[in-house]
Amino acid sequence: MPVMHFRVQWPDGTEANCYSPSTVVGEYFVAGQRYALDDFVERAREALHIGSERVREKYGFACSAAMDQLAQIEAQAERFASDAQAKVSIVELL
Repeated sequence: MPVMHFRVQWPDGTEANCYSPSTVVGEYFVAGQRYALDDFVERAREALHIGSERVREKYGFACSAAMDQLAQIEAQAERFASDAQAKVSIVELL
């Protein structure tokens, strides 16, 4: 199953490398695009759940790495939740 990595830049300028067990993340994000924080988290949630389910369909179990990645994204996003103008940039899709 092809995996995909995506690098994001958080509102404070820090960057993080993220993992998806499926290329479906490429349907939810565009490199160079900025997303409102809530929109970014929702897109990540949907893409990672779909990726995890694709793993379940193929191997019979969900992808724990996808759920771990989602937990990390949600924890990071929480740091900026009080800023209504917070945006997350997609640096690249790999």
